[in-house]
Amino acid sequence: MISLEMMPPLMFGGLVLAMLIGYPVAFTLAAVGFSFGFLAIHLGFFDFNFLQAIPGRVFGSVLSNELLLAIPFFTFMGAILERCGLAEDMLDSMGQLFGPIRGGLGYSVIIVGFILGAITGTVAAQVIAMALISMPVMIRYGYNIRYITGVLAASGTITQLVPPSLVLIVLADQLGKSVGDMYLGAWGPSIFQILLFAGYTFLLGIFKPDHVPPVPRDALTLKGWALWKKCLLGIIPSAVLIFVVLGTMMLGLATPTEAGAMGAIGAIVLAAMHHKEFSSAGHKILIAGIIAGGIGTIVGILLSENLLFKLLFAVTYFAVIWVCLEAVRIPELRGLIRQGYETTMRITTMVVYILIGSTCFSVVFLGVSGGVWLEHMLTSLPGGVWGFLIFINLFIFALAFFLDFFEIAFIILPMVAPIAQKILTPVVGADAALIWFGVMLCVNMQTSFMHPPFGFALFYLRGVAPREVRSSDIYWGALPWVGLQIIMVVLVIAFPWTVTVLLDKPVSADDINKVRIEIQQIELPPPDFAPPGQSR
Repeated sequence: MISLEMMPPLMFGGLVLAMLIGYPVAFTLAAVGFSFGFLAIHLGFFDFNFLQAIPGRVFGSVLSNELLLAIPFFTFMGAILERCGLAEDMLDSMGQLFGPIRGGLGYSVIIVGFILGAITGTVAAQVIAMALISMPVMIRYGYNIRYITGVLAASGTITQLVPPSLVLIVLADQLGKSVGDMYLGAWGPSIFQILLFAGYTFLLGIFKPDHVPPVPRDALTLKGWALWKKCLLGIIPSAVLIFVVLGTMMLGLATPTEAGAMGAIGAIVLAAMHHKEFSSAGHKILIAGIIAGGIGTIVGILLSENLLFKLLFAVTYFAVIWVCLEAVRIPELRGLIRQGYETTMRITTMVVYILIGSTCFSVVFLGVSGGVWLEHMLTSLPGGVWGFLIFINLFIFALAFFLDFFEIAFIILPMVAPIAQKILTPVVGADAALIWFGVMLCVNMQTSFMHPPFGFALFYLRGVAPREVRSSDIYWGALPWVGLQIIMVVLVIAFPWTVTVLLDKPVSADDINKVRIEIQQIELPPPDFAPPGQSR
């Protein structure tokens, strides 16, 4: 006879076993959930009516969740930008700018990976694109092959952490926090992670200079203003798109879905701008639209939204529509947009199916007191808060060998989020607890793309690397960068301010007591009438 106390560990073990067999995760989650659900009904732990919560959650929390609408928009944006030629231009210009410095090509890959991560939010094509462009150049100038493979894979996976990462959107949804706060919390670790990568390259240049040699100056094709112009033409449009997507969201001017929609349109505009067939008339109209938008923003700030403000932004909207029509006119861009739609459809469908399957599993798991079992196990760990964080991070690190970040987020987070809120609140406060926890796990899940033998970034590199690059070089080259990512996890655990420094500080009871409400006394005029029996 199976007792109620045995059901949660059996259910969790059954899920692990089914996934190890190799069935698709979405269907595995649903199958395990329903199987143990019917077993629980047979054993009398709950009745059949309890399972009505599953369609209620699917239609009420998944299919009607407006936050999840941001996923297809950001996916489409990344699918367009990763193939439009922006990466090639930026890597070429940055490589020539930093090339004469020892380790300069490595710095250029790290910086471009960070910028592309802030405008694409996807890993696969970013790793592939940077490897196809940079690997032959770095090999030609004598860079160590293990450094090459490691820096390319690591710079591609940083996009998991840099806003507007899809991982952060999913984490915000599963933790019940705002996407804007999750993005604000991720900026600190993102910048520190880039500094760690650059610091490792700098140290290699000192202790092993033959691993990262400088590019001879006579090999540079661009110099002076021509080089700076090419760099700025890659950076400035990317910075504008980053502000349109992230700035409007963090300033409270747009929701994540609205910001994603603007990012999708902005990606088409950037793709059209970088195409050789984009007409001169289109360039002029786009410049006029940008100028009108800038003036309109100033007018809106200083003079509120008057007629001039509306006319200026009408010019901006006309310019955007014109550029989009130009993109449709160009056959290559038309095919690119179609590929973007197909990629978006596949990823969005996968996410929704995994969410439905995880809902089936989590409802039954909670119905057999899985939440109580999990809370008792995690709160009884030695070391208190730090023991909990160390255990969870080791557990996620181990799961990342086998599961994708979507699967980890949808399976594990709903179960541990309430426990994390309770345990971490005394350290950083109730408002920041889950933000700190979510960003910490996001830093950890970067390693799922990097550590051998199942790191997807390593598979992508193997697929595009020349034959002379051995698989052992790719695996050994990844290890130092995985170590840097683990160091970043330790820093986030040890110094919560790396996440919370940009978040709004919670209002304390002392602050509330200091609030003074002053009401100006108003003298009322004498009444126009007198009560009966009295003169005015």
